Amino acid sequence: MAKIAVTPLPSRNPEPVDPPAHWANNPPTSFKNPWPSFAKQHGFLDALKTRFGTNRNFVPVPETRDELVKVRKPDWGRGLDGWQHKLKATWLGHAGFLVETACSASTTGLEVSADNGKEGTRGIRILFDAVFSERTSPVGWFGPKRYTPTPCTLDELPEVDLVIISHNHYDHLDIATISHVYKKSKAAGKDIHFFAALGNKQWFLNAGIGIAADEVTECDWWDSQTVDVQGVGSINLTCTPTQHFSGRTPFDAGQTLWSSWVVEDVQSSKKLYFSGDTAYKATSAKTACPAFKQIGEVFGGFDLAMVPIGLYSPEWFMSNVHCCPEDSLEIHKDIRSKKTIGMHYGTVRGGLSAQYEDV
Repeated sequence: MAKIAVTPLPSRNPEPVDPPAHWANNPPTSFKNPWPSFAKQHGFLDALKTRFGTNRNFVPVPETRDELVKVRKPDWGRGLDGWQHKLKATWLGHAGFLVETACSASTTGLEVSADNGKEGTRGIRILFDAVFSERTSPVGWFGPKRYTPTPCTLDELPEVDLVIISHNHYDHLDIATISHVYKKSKAAGKDIHFFAALGNKQWFLNAGIGIAADEVTECDWWDSQTVDVQGVGSINLTCTPTQHFSGRTPFDAGQTLWSSWVVEDVQSSKKLYFSGDTAYKATSAKTACPAFKQIGEVFGGFDLAMVPIGLYSPEWFMSNVHCCPEDSLEIHKDIRSKKTIGMHYGTVRGGLSAQYEDV
């Protein structure tokens, strides 16, 4: 059984302030975007205009799969030459990724489904924002529906060590996925650990899945910790800022924090950035969100990043919380990433705009 130990590290905050500027109150039970790049939070009437207004530019999903994102059966990076020594990321659609760090010792060549965390057979497996449900909504019969299937089933997903969630929107935090991954790990006699930003821990404890309090770590921006997976490897994990919002109902907006995440592999020194859901700047803002340059400076750049490029239409409404591709390129440069994967596109239409955006 692979034991998981989480040890706090000093904050990586380059400009500590007490209380932090993103806390809307103290102690924090509500949060805000503290930068001019956010401009303003759109209200209920703006949302109605976006969803039902006469100027809505509805674009239907193409009828043939040739015009959509290609879906391939994942091999989890095992097809790469020297895969044991590489940082690997498999896109699961929308914002979901399975990341695996480099092996800490030479591989035994066991199959993905058979390694079970034995020493030297694999790296640490991290599941980011995976959603396997057909709809990204609180009910299975209403809400944004996938038009691109997942590349595998939940049963085909390799065993996971860590689950990291950027925020609590339904297209990033899916109870069916969390439940399956947790129960699969427990049935195999394995430890699993969840990470999320402030205010989100209670959701995991109240989800009716059986997750224990010591299996969830809640972080503020710039909180850092070492995560050791026995016999597999170690990472330094840091919760970092991002420009977005939160809420799973009309009544809990902003009550939990949203975040991006930095993974530093202790064994290989490779660094990965997962932005979660974010904007770069509202179209009405004069300046971009400064957090991305800060992140690039603090961590000295990244070997790999995952940054959103879709669900930005219409820009007058979405630009303060979602990126267009041009803004995503600016984030890529600000964080000093060597390679960046675009995400948050090609899977579902916008929940309000119902827009389909060309790939």
